[in-house]
Amino acid sequence: WKDLFDSAGIATESGSALLKDRVPDADCEVLRNATAMGTVCLGKTHMSEFAFSGLGYNPMTATPPCVNDADAVPGGSSSGAGTSVAFGLSAIGIGSDTGGSVRIPSAWNDLVGLKTTSGRVSLSGVVPLCLKFDTIGPLGRTVEDAALMLAALEGGQAADLRGASLKGKRLGLLQTVALDDMRDAPRAAFDAAVDRLAKAGAEVEPIAVPELTDAMALSGVLYTAEAYGLWRDVIEANPDLMYEQIRDRFRVGATFSGPDYVAAWAKLRVVRAVWQERTAGFDAILCPTAPNLPPNMERLLSDGEYYVTENLLTLRNTRIGNLMGLCALTLPTGTPSCGISLMGAPNREEALLRLGAAAEAALT
Repeated sequence: WKDLFDSAGIATESGSALLKDRVPDADCEVLRNATAMGTVCLGKTHMSEFAFSGLGYNPMTATPPCVNDADAVPGGSSSGAGTSVAFGLSAIGIGSDTGGSVRIPSAWNDLVGLKTTSGRVSLSGVVPLCLKFDTIGPLGRTVEDAALMLAALEGGQAADLRGASLKGKRLGLLQTVALDDMRDAPRAAFDAAVDRLAKAGAEVEPIAVPELTDAMALSGVLYTAEAYGLWRDVIEANPDLMYEQIRDRFRVGATFSGPDYVAAWAKLRVVRAVWQERTAGFDAILCPTAPNLPPNMERLLSDGEYYVTENLLTLRNTRIGNLMGLCALTLPTGTPSCGISLMGAPNREEALLRLGAAAEAALT
């Protein structure tokens, strides 16, 4: 379990020295549910500090290695949750996803990762980053494992994946933003994966949502204003205890006003309505999970500009799902550290998992 899920009597520090020796009195709701359903919590996993980076690099605690490149970061912020599964230490990992933090470590470590719809899975007892975007989801080896773990988190019934097929399914190939500045390996892996889905019977059609560009531009105010609003007093009481890249990203939130934040949410709701209208006829929207491969750890430490640009690029495609309020599933393509994402309508996780099971069969 990622180090932001409260566990009774066990330190839960959100990867930060600012919360050192924080020991909750009770388990968070999803841990209680999962335990009641028969799962066993093996331990707490490393993460990006306060979950505010997609790279998984944390010099303040520890950085797990990427399963495909020991010199590269593993993806974050649910870094240890992903690598614990990829290295065979656990059956499944539990992470959070505010802008891609389940899907990036899943993609870079060749796993299945499920981002749930905001508001579906309880956040009670979970250390927050941005409450309006925070979600909880599993990182596992198969779609079936992800479906079973979602049911355990909710104390409910797992999606029925029997008979799942791609035949006749309409998949939209997102043209806006998601294919820009793609690195060669992720692009080739994505194209090959889309081709396999089509050969398995899916109808793949290009789709453009130009308004999405406007939504992406709102990310700065929407994320940093809320994150800094939640953590300003804690951070500024001991700012030197934070990794400077994470601290500086939080502090960007101070540059926005209350009216800026309210106006950004009003604009985002308009774009969400447009997205829902344009994508209504599709079973899922496809995009590369990440447009880049895991960056080199040493260069991230020595080159501040590289850290910022790679982090923003890493989270760009996954953030689409968070901004649009969707559920999303990343699957391995068969090319190391390259994933393909299927984005579904809000609260349609069961349908997305069925589609994912069929896609998984076509990709393996």
